[in-house]
Amino acid sequence: MPSLLISILTFVAYAGLSALFWRAQNSGNTDAQSRGMSGHLILVPLILHGYLLNNDMLANGSFDFGLLNALSLIVWLTLFVYWIARFFYPIGEFLVLVLPIAAITAVLPGCFPSEHPLNHTHSFAFTAHISAAMLAYSLFTIAMLHAVLISQVEKRLHHASLPRVLRNLPPLMTLESLLFRIIGIGFVLLTLTLASGILFSEEIFGKAWQFNHKVLFGILSWLVFAVLLYGHRFYGWRGRIAVRWTVAGFIMLLLSYLGSKFVFEVLLHH
Repeated sequence: MPSLLISILTFVAYAGLSALFWRAQNSGNTDAQSRGMSGHLILVPLILHGYLLNNDMLANGSFDFGLLNALSLIVWLTLFVYWIARFFYPIGEFLVLVLPIAAITAVLPGCFPSEHPLNHTHSFAFTAHISAAMLAYSLFTIAMLHAVLISQVEKRLHHASLPRVLRNLPPLMTLESLLFRIIGIGFVLLTLTLASGILFSEEIFGKAWQFNHKVLFGILSWLVFAVLLYGHRFYGWRGRIAVRWTVAGFIMLLLSYLGSKFVFEVLLHH
C-alpha cells in the first residue's frame, strides 16, 4: 500500500478518534471512552503510524533521523505509553490532548521529507542507545505535560469553575505520583543514553566522543532531574517546585537534541 495512502488513513483515524474523545470530554466521559472501544481502536493508527516511521527512518537501507522523524517518533512513543497506561490510570484527558498532535506529526515526515542518514546503524550499541534515548524523550514529554497540568490545576484550585480540559483530570496527588514515577524511569533511561554515548561513541557514531553543546545540555538535563528526584525523596519536593524543575530539565533536554536538530536542519540547512 503506498505510503501516501497510509499517511492519509493514519491522519483520518487519529482525527476521528480525537473528535470522539473531545465529544466525550464534553460529557465528562473520557475515562470510560479510553477504556472502551474507542480506546482500543487507538491501536489501529498507532500501528499505521509505526509503519510510516519504519519506512521513513529506514529508507534506502540507511537510518534517517531528521528533526521531523525524531518528533514523530517521540509523539508516537508518548501515545503508546498512554495507550498502555489507560488500563491502570484514569488518563482519558491526556489522550484528548495527545491524539491531535499525533495526527499532525504522523504525516509531517512524508510531507517534508529529508535525508539525514546515520552510519553504524546495525550495531547493538546503536540500537540500544537510540531506543533508550527515544524512550527517555517520550517519558519526559509526558512528564512535561503532567507538570503543566499540575501547575494549571494548582492555580485554579480556589476558583469556582475549571476550564473544561481540567475538569476530569485525576486527583492532584495522583498526577504528582505519576509525574515522579515517569521522571524516575525517564532518568534511568537518560542515564543509559548518556553513558552509552560516552563509552561506546566510536561503535555508535563512528568517531571518538566529543564534548559539544548536545552533550552539555544532556548532562545539564540529567543534573536537573537528579536534583529534583533527590529533593523529592529527601525533602518532599512537590507542587510548584517540582513543576519548575521538571520544566527546566525538559527545556535542557530539548536543547540537547531537538534544538540542535532544528538549528542544523532548518536554520543552517545541514
